Amino acid sequence: MIRTTRALAAALAPLLLAATGALAEQTPTRTVVDGAGRTVVVPAKIERVYAAGPPASVILYTLAPEKLLGWTRAPRPDEQAFMPPKYAALPELGRLTGRANTANVETVLRLRPDLILDVGSTAPTYASLADRVQEQTGLPYVLLDGRFANTVALYRTLGDLVGAPARAKELADYAERTMAEIDRRIATVPADKRPRVYYGRGPNGLETGLAGSINMEILERVGAVNVAAAAGRGGLTTVSREQVLAWNPDVILALDTRFPPAAEADPVWQALTAVRERRIYVAPKLPFGWFDSPPGVNRLIGLRWLAKVLYPALFPEDLRQTTREFYRLFYHVELSAAQLDELLGPAR
Repeated sequence: MIRTTRALAAALAPLLLAATGALAEQTPTRTVVDGAGRTVVVPAKIERVYAAGPPASVILYTLAPEKLLGWTRAPRPDEQAFMPPKYAALPELGRLTGRANTANVETVLRLRPDLILDVGSTAPTYASLADRVQEQTGLPYVLLDGRFANTVALYRTLGDLVGAPARAKELADYAERTMAEIDRRIATVPADKRPRVYYGRGPNGLETGLAGSINMEILERVGAVNVAAAAGRGGLTTVSREQVLAWNPDVILALDTRFPPAAEADPVWQALTAVRERRIYVAPKLPFGWFDSPPGVNRLIGLRWLAKVLYPALFPEDLRQTTREFYRLFYHVELSAAQLDELLGPAR
């Protein structure tokens, strides 16, 4: 998965061992157990962190942005507008993990991070990758559980790891209050009254998430029925329009702004009640996706948005004010009225 050569690794290994060995004699360390159960020796003080994938980039940005060395993908201009300039300008470093990994060992070594951080699945495949990169670089690589349900614990664990416990508590407390309040209200809705929802990714809306997909976690959290769960468990998959017609969801969620107008103009999609009644919603995505893309802590604000979309009577709060507060606390930015309009539409 990591594009490096055996020759490079072999050539670097003696130098790395010597350098890290000498450094270890001078640098205080401590031992932690990561989300995969791996025992990792890390510096007692961590100032420079290489994020292995997008969810790690996002959570570190919300928690301790001054420690983030760069993004796995550089923010695009429309995304940069929703960040302080000094963080928007951080370089693109590529990703070490997941699909379409683009970084390599040389890149990591050149940056001299104190820590490589990955947040997401802790399955054996990812633990093995962490071991391999750690062996090749001589740098500590910590893998943390990125499931949405683990958000509160994730903030507390990472805050302790990078030396930001007070800030981590503030964000963890917000996440805990948000989840508890949404859970409490939705618990009043009988199971047979929960909305049936289809999530369509891409411009044609035909990529979706099966039951258990990390991409569908906040849909499950708000108690909605994922109609694609009828196709089984797994991750992302491609379906046909005929299959979506058979499911006939009450609501359609979209990731790509091109999908709703295309569906509304398509005679096949028009057969769906959700399309005819214009119950098709595009999740906001600046600077990070509210529903997905990446499937990280950025979905906390998406949880509030989705609850209001699906249960408007239960969530009468002003989402514009909620959004402004979230962006101030998590994304270090004060939103203008125009930016709120861009995210949510004009105020009513």
